[in-house]
Amino acid sequence: MNTDLLVIGGGIAGITAAVEAAETGREVVLVEKQHQLGGRVLQMHKYFPKLCPPVCGLEINFRRIRQNPKIKVLTGAKPTSIEGVPGDLTAIIHVEPSYVKADFTSGKGVENDCPVEIADRFNFGMNRTKAFRLPHELAYPYRYVIDEESAHDPAMKQFIESSGIEGVDLDMQPEDVEVKAKAVIWATGWEPYDANKLDHLAYGRLPNVVTNMEMERIAAVNGPTKGKILRPSDQQPITRAAFVQCAGSRDENHLPYCSAVCCMASLKQSRYIREQYPDAEIHIFFIDARTPGRWEDFYQEVQDDEKTVIHRGKVARIEEAGNGMVTLTAENTLTGKLEQVSVDMAILATGMVPTVAVDAPPIKINVDEFGFIQNNGTSVVVGAGVATGPKDVASTNEEATGAVVRALQMMTGK
Repeated sequence: MNTDLLVIGGGIAGITAAVEAAETGREVVLVEKQHQLGGRVLQMHKYFPKLCPPVCGLEINFRRIRQNPKIKVLTGAKPTSIEGVPGDLTAIIHVEPSYVKADFTSGKGVENDCPVEIADRFNFGMNRTKAFRLPHELAYPYRYVIDEESAHDPAMKQFIESSGIEGVDLDMQPEDVEVKAKAVIWATGWEPYDANKLDHLAYGRLPNVVTNMEMERIAAVNGPTKGKILRPSDQQPITRAAFVQCAGSRDENHLPYCSAVCCMASLKQSRYIREQYPDAEIHIFFIDARTPGRWEDFYQEVQDDEKTVIHRGKVARIEEAGNGMVTLTAENTLTGKLEQVSVDMAILATGMVPTVAVDAPPIKINVDEFGFIQNNGTSVVVGAGVATGPKDVASTNEEATGAVVRALQMMTGK
């Protein structure tokens, strides 16, 4: 494949970069490791600034992709090598099979009948899903997939053979695609910090301690509980909940930096609970609230809620309290006294880890001490989105557009 711009990462940053570049008349190849575009935004229940579901922004961009023949999309794909100089780059893209033919349109019935189930990674393993599935109702490209492990499961093979389904080919093989490009934008986004490393916060030991990203899926209508916020241990309603800010962040033993959006995410998620449970009591534990600019008004709105209690202090530990409750202990940094609160569910605001730091690119990229890409003009690729530093969706879109300008300059050498 020959193209002007190669975009690695099909989240909101990569999608924005691809459509902006293509609408200037440039040829674009967009590469995403999952079998659908959308990235972390697709996993959100609602996102700022409009507090609308992902369909608001993604559907428009998917339509822009569908209608623009200058954009080619490779999903289930990732680069294994990139060589050359700006203006003359060659990448090898490894593409994993979906095991379902692109023109297969009878997937719903097959999905319902499929006997093989797997942990639903999209929902962080909080439920199980069919191994033959549409990745998301908003999936782009809109095609059914089977993961590699399930494709080799004898039960899956027997099901496909006995059903006589012609649109599935369990013998599909991966392939390597050579892409020649003039510039590369790296927009691989972020991974949630591993809460299992936060032993004092009991994640993984107490079922009613969840992460902020898990909370997004719990609240989502296509999540593990169909949007009903319930206590994970026994699926009971929530009467009291606590949000633990800086869970691993601003901590030299974990993430030394602030992830910029965690405070706003927790304030937003506190509204999820209060909307479903008007009498629920919310406790939010901050080191300090970081809600810059216009978001300060949203913080003030939450503070004014008589059912929400703001605690100035970092949670030191979470322990079992009986009957599924968990108890949080924190030192109030204003009074110096210990505070304890028992709740139905504790939500840990874990930070953003750049994917570049955990999945090294096959080309030298300049990064800072935390693994975020530095666009200092000395790399052959341009970083975009959270790959360059923590930020919200609006800021990600702005930077992705700026990355296209940088890439265009690299193409022309101006």
